[in-house]
Amino acid sequence: MSDEAMVKRQFGHRVRLVLPPDQVAALNAQAHAARALWNLLHDWWTMMPRRLRSLAAAEAAIRQARSDIDWLAVLPAQAAQAVLKTYMKAWRNCWEGRAEAPAFKARLRTVMSVDIPQGRDLHVKRVHRRWGMVNIPKMGRVRFRWTKNLPVGKHANTGNRITGARLVKDALGWHLAFRIQVLEVEPEPHAGPEVGIDVGVNISLALSDGNHHSHGRPARTKDARTDRDKWLNDNEKARLLELECRAAHRKSFGKPGQGTSRRLQRTYDQIARLRARAKRRAVDWQHKTTTLLADQYSVIVVEDLHIPAMVASARGTLQEPGRNVAQKAGLNRSITQEAWGRTLVMLTYKTAQRGGALRKVPAPGTSLRCSACGLTSPGSRRSQARFACKNTGCGWEGNADHNAARNILHLYQTGHPLVPAAGRAVVRRARRVKPATAR
Repeated sequence: MSDEAMVKRQFGHRVRLVLPPDQVAALNAQAHAARALWNLLHDWWTMMPRRLRSLAAAEAAIRQARSDIDWLAVLPAQAAQAVLKTYMKAWRNCWEGRAEAPAFKARLRTVMSVDIPQGRDLHVKRVHRRWGMVNIPKMGRVRFRWTKNLPVGKHANTGNRITGARLVKDALGWHLAFRIQVLEVEPEPHAGPEVGIDVGVNISLALSDGNHHSHGRPARTKDARTDRDKWLNDNEKARLLELECRAAHRKSFGKPGQGTSRRLQRTYDQIARLRARAKRRAVDWQHKTTTLLADQYSVIVVEDLHIPAMVASARGTLQEPGRNVAQKAGLNRSITQEAWGRTLVMLTYKTAQRGGALRKVPAPGTSLRCSACGLTSPGSRRSQARFACKNTGCGWEGNADHNAARNILHLYQTGHPLVPAAGRAVVRRARRVKPATAR
């Protein structure tokens, strides 16, 4: 096999760690040390005169701080270097206009994480059909659930290897996200058909060929108290509502400037575990559905949606209050729970792995145009789910999402200008151009 037929691919794989209480406490200490080191580094960088700022000076300051402060020494040296590297990258993104300036990390709102930049320090080994062992710096060997074949042992080489990992804590515990690099055969062009997809709330993914995909969860309801998270069952929704009411009741006894009590924090943790369970169910359905679509179709065409603008609040201001605020809030909650952006990210890399492609077309007009005769009429959308063409010579009726999916595919097949679909990996902003959030 020639080198031209091979392609290098990088991806991540997340596993759940099985830790005793003492190791959980040790990892919590490392994560807090990493967050505190970021804050100290940011304070040092902003207070230091510009002529004295340099990477070498920052590195020397970190070494001195780790030798003088005991609770910073619990963080491994390479993890501390990774904090410095990430901090400098954040400033480069700011200087080049891709992001805002770095800021301090709050204790409660920051995701607890520790970076392991060198893959050779992990010493990953499979010890059982379901279990593996990995080495964590300053902790030793730790068990994790083996759910995917990793390039370790005799399967590891220069092209196929684990390049690093990151320890991340969420509501369900500590996880380890591997950074993996593999060398694969370049896929042959996909021979499947083309399809247009319209994302929605009632029908999650409406396809132009009628093969719609829905996760079977109930749509949003008019009662905001019972419309919690569509990925939870009825008992879990009731439990979530009970916990939120309990948290609001306990919070009402707090005084301004007073910290969160242990009882209130325990209630917050229970709420977070329920929401994390819902998210895992959503991600599982998205992975299975996008894999099926990438295997079946060669070209997948979607709309170029600006999701942050779609979920903007309708509250308005005191001078100009908004209308239908509660209804818009329910719609925003349903759109957020569908996670359309994550679905498109999965489709992007999965179609590329199989020789296909994801294409984006402009969104305006796709829901009002008749896919049978081409007439665009504002009153043709009878309801959220029904479309009826007003052309007397046509009279086509059907599902509105299905009609939009056919229009999306029509825009692609007629040679309409496409929108880059690979996000930040392709679209580069000039240094003189500010991001949209900073304009």
